[in-house]
Amino acid sequence: MHVEVNVPKCVASGQCVLIAPEIFDQRDDDGMVVLLDDSPAPDHHDSVREAALVCPAAAITLTES
Repeated sequence: MHVEVNVPKCVASGQCVLIAPEIFDQRDDDGMVVLLDDSPAPDHHDSVREAALVCPAAAITLTES
């Protein structure tokens, strides 16, 4: 799995961080998404998929391999 985030689309809701804190974080100054790991281990795939699904801005893109 490869993860990409479109920071300009992010609305700083923080849902991704709540669901997959090992993969996503938020900037302190404006709350925008920070991608910590663009190729997460398989044990994180389910939470990353969920984070992408619930993102209100659809700012997370996944490529499954």
